[in-house]
Amino acid sequence: MKSNRIEVLDTTLRDGAQAEGISFSLEDKLKIVHALDELGVDFIEAGNPAANPKDAALFASLRQEVPLRNARLAAFGATRRGNIRCEDDVGLAAILACGARVATIFGKSSAFHVDKVLRVSRQENLAMIGETVAYLIANGMTVYYDAEHFFDGYREEPEYALETLRAAARAGVAGVALCDTNGGSLPWQIAEGTTAAIHALSGAVRVGIHAHNDSGLAVANTLEAVRTGATHIQGTINGLGERCGNANLCAALPCLHFKMGFEVLKPGAFARLSDTARYVSEIANVALDERSPYVGDSAFAHKGGMHVDGVRKVSASFEHIDPELVGNRRRVLLSEVSGRAALMDRLAPLLPGLDAKSPEVAALVDVLKQREAEGYSYEDAEGSFALLALDTFGRRQRYFEALDFRVTADLPGQRLAQAVIKLAVSGREEITAAEGDGPVNAMDSALRKALGVFFPQIARVRLTDYKVRVLDSRGTGSTTRVQMTSTDGRRVWGTTGVSTNIIDASWRALADAIDYWLAFCRE
Repeated sequence: MKSNRIEVLDTTLRDGAQAEGISFSLEDKLKIVHALDELGVDFIEAGNPAANPKDAALFASLRQEVPLRNARLAAFGATRRGNIRCEDDVGLAAILACGARVATIFGKSSAFHVDKVLRVSRQENLAMIGETVAYLIANGMTVYYDAEHFFDGYREEPEYALETLRAAARAGVAGVALCDTNGGSLPWQIAEGTTAAIHALSGAVRVGIHAHNDSGLAVANTLEAVRTGATHIQGTINGLGERCGNANLCAALPCLHFKMGFEVLKPGAFARLSDTARYVSEIANVALDERSPYVGDSAFAHKGGMHVDGVRKVSASFEHIDPELVGNRRRVLLSEVSGRAALMDRLAPLLPGLDAKSPEVAALVDVLKQREAEGYSYEDAEGSFALLALDTFGRRQRYFEALDFRVTADLPGQRLAQAVIKLAVSGREEITAAEGDGPVNAMDSALRKALGVFFPQIARVRLTDYKVRVLDSRGTGSTTRVQMTSTDGRRVWGTTGVSTNIIDASWRALADAIDYWLAFCRE
């Protein structure tokens, strides 16, 4: 079944929810469903309605809402249990009652698992697969068969693994997803198994891939299966999943579309990819790996002077794709290995048309050298750099003025701290107090609470990373540099502060973070 269109099934809410440390609430799941629908995946595997009340509640809630615009909901479950009728299986009954019209049914495609784990006869396993598919289809559902442990099973007993696929195909399945369940297969093994499956099914049934990342090859294996002829892929946003995760759709999808020429997602959807990755990360309460291909903040970050100069002249010289195609942006890092080109690239969006030889630029270079001598580092602190540049050029707008702040902490061994902040916005003063788990958290809470009176949208801003480095060896009087990373759920920016007082250094970085958001990110 050769096609230029690749079906995409997202299993973030099912397989992704099995990742360590992930616990989606019902509201979380509803938000992710709508984000995936906007992205334009073909299927959203929303969970197993028989497994837990939360998944059942999700399907019930979605039944009450406006239908999805792009995706179809899929309910996940197992084949019927051994030696019982489909009509008597509670899992299948839950799938039929949940309201989804697509079912993804997993079954054993490894003889080893049939013998040692499922412990039914091999013939009974084939009957379980075929009868389950036929039963659900007879009740009006479209069915996909997830061939669990297919690649391991194919290497051990290839004919039986293929016969499980034939059993599903004879029953009328819409497609089979070949699962590398243990995540241990290599790309050429994926190609061999996929080729055999396509040949065994004579092209009559869509063949797909469901890869786990235990060998770090889930995306590569997904691409190899498609190159071999698969036309259906399964994966998760940001690669969430059990153990080492699933195939990361945020890497696999742009590779398929921009590198291999396949049609995936809806037109124009790739511009939403980075925002979707960050949105799901925020909901999952797991920091997005900023080195993630395509969608991470470092994916198009340039530091070396030669790289920066090259990418400014011809972007393709050091970028494999235009970052805007996936909703990302180019970043230029300032450091001792970057040159004037890096500085001008940072300044271009702030002060368009600026001449690199102007006295203002020379003045900024002198300020940067002085700041670096004091211990500042602007490599990953674009927020503080932007404010410093505008300040140097006399173009910085002050959104608030800190009149006073005090921070106190409880006795050693206790985590609670209090902060009191007095600030002014356009001549109007506000005094606010807040508690937190430590002085920085208390300051952060107090500052955002005070500014929330004037800028309610600031509730979206939060600190995601906080690093402290001691720059010299003068004991408790040492100079300290604080680096902060902040986000509003859409953008990420870094700020920095330096002082011999760690509270003061933290305040400088924190104040810059809020000031930068007010100047550049606020809608």
